[in-house]
Amino acid sequence: MTTEAAPIPSAVSGKEYQLLINGEWVPSSSGETLERRYPANTDVVVATFPSATVEDTDKAIAAARAAFDSGSWAKAPARQRADVLRKVAQTIRDEMQDLAKLLASEVGKPVSEAGMEVALTADVFEYYAGLAMNIRGQAISNIVDDALGLILKEPVGVVGIITPWNFPMLLATWKIAPALATGCTIVIKPATYTPCTTFELGRIITEAGAPKGVFNVITGSGKVVGDRLAASVDVDKIAFTGSTEVGQSVMRAAASNVKKISLELGGKSPNIIFADASLPNAVMGSLFGIYLNAGQVCQAGSRLLVEESVHDQFVEMFSNFVGGMQIGDPMDPATRMGPVVSADQLNTVETYVKAGQEENASLILGGNRKTGDGLDKGYFFEPTIFDKVDNRMKIAQEEIFGPVLTIIPFSTPQEALKIANESMYGLAAAVWTQDIDKALKFAKNIRAGTVWINSYHTASALGVPVMPFGGYKQSGIGRELGLEGMEMFMETKSIAIKLN
Repeated sequence: MTTEAAPIPSAVSGKEYQLLINGEWVPSSSGETLERRYPANTDVVVATFPSATVEDTDKAIAAARAAFDSGSWAKAPARQRADVLRKVAQTIRDEMQDLAKLLASEVGKPVSEAGMEVALTADVFEYYAGLAMNIRGQAISNIVDDALGLILKEPVGVVGIITPWNFPMLLATWKIAPALATGCTIVIKPATYTPCTTFELGRIITEAGAPKGVFNVITGSGKVVGDRLAASVDVDKIAFTGSTEVGQSVMRAAASNVKKISLELGGKSPNIIFADASLPNAVMGSLFGIYLNAGQVCQAGSRLLVEESVHDQFVEMFSNFVGGMQIGDPMDPATRMGPVVSADQLNTVETYVKAGQEENASLILGGNRKTGDGLDKGYFFEPTIFDKVDNRMKIAQEEIFGPVLTIIPFSTPQEALKIANESMYGLAAAVWTQDIDKALKFAKNIRAGTVWINSYHTASALGVPVMPFGGYKQSGIGRELGLEGMEMFMETKSIAIKLN
């Protein structure tokens, strides 16, 4: 007796969204709309949504400004804000399967990865619900005999949030949850490739009890919406995740009125394998490190440094696993890697692969668009490996943001450290070794905001949502998550009291 395989579920299609401004769902003032198509099959329209104008953006900013100035949220009891955040977390968990399917449909990541993102999103809201009840100032009694000092923590005000397309729900929440916990109001612009889960967050936050104007969602081009948010004098802070190039543009716009900014930008993270590492564990961790979300991860371990004495053995083991990965429909539970997000990103990946070949890097696996087996209508690219790469090559220095790995051999720990730090970026790194002294020495000397030891960007090892995340050098400004992530949305006020 044989059993037929269960049919692969269809992607989400036909969703229609509107802008969320001052608690109301409204169309764009121009009437223009955009659409998002399924990256695995561009015949499928996942959603249509408004293309906002400057006028729409100004209305959203005005709503957030009025909501903040009224004190309906900023001056509400901390318990009220905490209750809203807990309700948001619970609703996300209740809707886990539907949200994961929607997320997979708009991004193109496997539904299993989407489920992890949704679960972590709920965890972040719950974590900051707890911190909302624990915002504390200080009293200083030893200034002089007849004076008392108070240090207060206050919300920064109206926050403009600009989010990327690779983790649209989770990376938005890294900003939304602490901002709401502190009492800020928000105007958020999601990436036009992936607006759907942000609209759903708008629905969930509104239904959880956030007052009108506290959370506003605007979709449209970066040149229209993003630039307006960054330049507006009524926006007190910009929180941005995206490329370093766009982050520089946001900084320039924000400088016009010296608003506060936090930026989480690009990376070209080194993943260092020493000869004494557990090679099977290092292989599996490194696979996750580079091919999660088809390599479209800011902290992806895209530079794999392997000690020469185990180089050949490691590369053979690693390549065998990569060659067996199932590439296909994100809705198929067996899929381990889906498409990249767009035609533009597919072209970018292809351009970098050609650059690697022109620089005489050794292409040992992949390097082409993935077609056949029903993949012709999607943005699929083979998992790709370049070996014996020189760290000065373009493919080793620039962020590709796709399923392309560069392998760089090294002979000594000193050489490995030098290579690891020779980058404009400093977002993350990893070290694989059974020598804890060596591991800690490397962790202290690598110029990166996060260092994993014997793992790679697992949420538990990263400490999501408790440990702060952010980069050195051109990988960003400020930190997200943890207590530091909450501090990014607060002002510090000093009050001196004369007692006599």
